[in-house]
Amino acid sequence: MLRPIGTRLAIVAVFAMSVAGCGRQERQVSYGADVEPILDRACRECHTTGKQGFAASGLSVASYEDLMRGTRFGPVVLAGDADSSVLVQLIEGRADPSLKMPHGDEPLYQGEIETIRLWVSQGAADN
Repeated sequence: MLRPIGTRLAIVAVFAMSVAGCGRQERQVSYGADVEPILDRACRECHTTGKQGFAASGLSVASYEDLMRGTRFGPVVLAGDADSSVLVQLIEGRADPSLKMPHGDEPLYQGEIETIRLWVSQGAADN
């Protein structure tokens, strides 16, 4: 026996919505596993105690606590607000092109920027 067309359409619609939603799940970003290795590779050389970046700004990326302390000018990470976070603005080159980080070095890969942006948007947890 054939099912009414409305039932078949409803089944197809539910299936299509469930498949479409599968690709939209946001991955959870971990500070320790995802963000810290990027900062270690691209920022730590200048932004630790006694180094040029630290001397200019007061920002150290030696630990999560140091990063969240920010600079002598204020915080660089606003948990939950990637667009307003100075860290994101600097690595994207939005704050001031002459201040794009890492300064005088190769820019971060787009995937690395997205990882940091997503981590900040997710609350910038020490996880």
